[in-house]
Amino acid sequence: MDHEEWTDRQRSVTVGVDGHDVELAYYEDGPADGEPVVFLHGVPTWGYLWRGVAPDLADDYRVVVPDLVGYGNSENGEGFDRSIRAQEQALDGLLEALGLDSVSLVAHDIGGGVALRFAAHQSERVEKLVCSNAVCYDSWPVEFIVDMGLPKTAGLSDEELDGKLDFAFADGAYGDADPEFVAGMKYPWLDREGGKRALARAAVSTNTNHTTEIPYREIDADLLCLWAEDDQMQPISYGERLADEVGGEVVRLDEAFHWVPEDRAETYREELRAFLDG
Repeated sequence: MDHEEWTDRQRSVTVGVDGHDVELAYYEDGPADGEPVVFLHGVPTWGYLWRGVAPDLADDYRVVVPDLVGYGNSENGEGFDRSIRAQEQALDGLLEALGLDSVSLVAHDIGGGVALRFAAHQSERVEKLVCSNAVCYDSWPVEFIVDMGLPKTAGLSDEELDGKLDFAFADGAYGDADPEFVAGMKYPWLDREGGKRALARAAVSTNTNHTTEIPYREIDADLLCLWAEDDQMQPISYGERLADEVGGEVVRLDEAFHWVPEDRAETYREELRAFLDG
């Protein structure tokens, strides 16, 4: 489906972030009584990142795909933090609103940092944890995102920002990028009011301290690191370190860069389903 159809199928809830009420958008599919699987995206993406993976599980699982606060179709104005510490609060609020006591988490990039924090701080609530090219330890931020956090981002012309996002999503794909994916990834930052400012706020919220402080050994969830081995932004050595400390398996996916759920969607689905099915 394209990003407009995905948007049309989204719902929203109000979550708390440091005492602020913030609207969070999410996509949901599958049986209401199915085992819940929550997909967390990173920066500068949104829930549409999982378009080739999450809907495929909806025959058997309750699939929930939020847009992190400040991203996608979630509230993107001023007045609240976008860091992974804040996103952990938003995730907790979403699960409470949906009545989900225990879930499996599938996470990419900074969504991985959110998932790792949540799994360490509320270990009894996470059954299985899948991390894909996730931020952890001191693996981040990366230069491209740091540059996006500078004040000048909010003042870029549409053409300048479009070129930077093309570099991230079109040039950053393994092989020829699907134009539908690229258009979908650009949408929140180019087409939504306040998108450029929201991108700058999201980028500047990347804080290495929020992953170096995680008590990784307190994570009890079954862990799978489903990692693109050719990624230069989040090298597979961090996935191996994570699996060694927490206890888990690393599955290396070749012919994929950072956007592994898009680059290797079919193989990703197969590996994910095998892990979730147990």
